[in-house]
Amino acid sequence: MSNKKSMQRCEVTGKEKQYGHNVSFSMRHTKRTWKPNLQKKTVMIDGKKVKLKVSAQGIRILKKKGLIPS
Repeated sequence: MSNKKSMQRCEVTGKEKQYGHNVSFSMRHTKRTWKPNLQKKTVMIDGKKVKLKVSAQGIRILKKKGLIPS
């Protein structure tokens, strides 16, 4: 196993981590991140099983294209 951190990025839509601020009632801004809802899915492409890291929106796209059964 390698020590590399895997990227928080969807392999279908390209969605990745977003940066912004939490804003409290007193309007104090503190930094934070939003991570995409990523899930591992196995997809059949050209007769081969391929594991993908896909966001929830990416799963909907794959279902629409017929790569994942509904």
